[in-house]
This record gives sequence, C-alpha cells and structure tokens, in this order.
Amino acid sequence: MPVATLTSKGQMTIPKEVRKALNLKPSGKVIIVVEGDHAVIRPLRGNILDIGGSIRIPDKEKPVDFHKVREEVKKRVAKRMAK
Repeated sequence: MPVATLTSKGQMTIPKEVRKALNLKPSGKVIIVVEGDHAVIRPLRGNILDIGGSIRIPDKEKPVDFHKVREEVKKRVAKRMAK
C-alpha cells in the first residue's frame, strides 16, 4: 500500500504507483473528495472547451468576465467529477 508523507506546509507527493494507476502527468490536476473520515483522489480531466455552452449567462451580465466564467466552470467540473 503506497504511503505519502505531509510536509510542514501540508504538501505531499503522490506515490509513483498511484500516479501511474490514475494516469497522472506532471501539472495534472486532481480533485480530492472528503467522504466521512477519509478522502478520495480523482483525476480532473478535460478543459474549458469540453463544456462549451453549458453556462447560461444572463443578458444583464454581458460583457462576460472571463475570470468569473472560468471559476464557475471549475466549480461545475469539480462537482461533476465528485459524483
């Protein structure tokens, strides 16, 4: 069973066998879902183009603030991946 150690800054290195099993590459993103007293690490796949057209923007909010839309996309993708 792979083991990771937390640094004083709360960081850890994901063991090689886990990275390989999840097909994680350098700069890859993961989502961590807390379920009771344990956490599940899942790879976060895709990019902003994968969800094109999925966010409805009210006319009163146009022109669109790209940073605001991007944060909303991240939240929705993370929520979908957590399921």
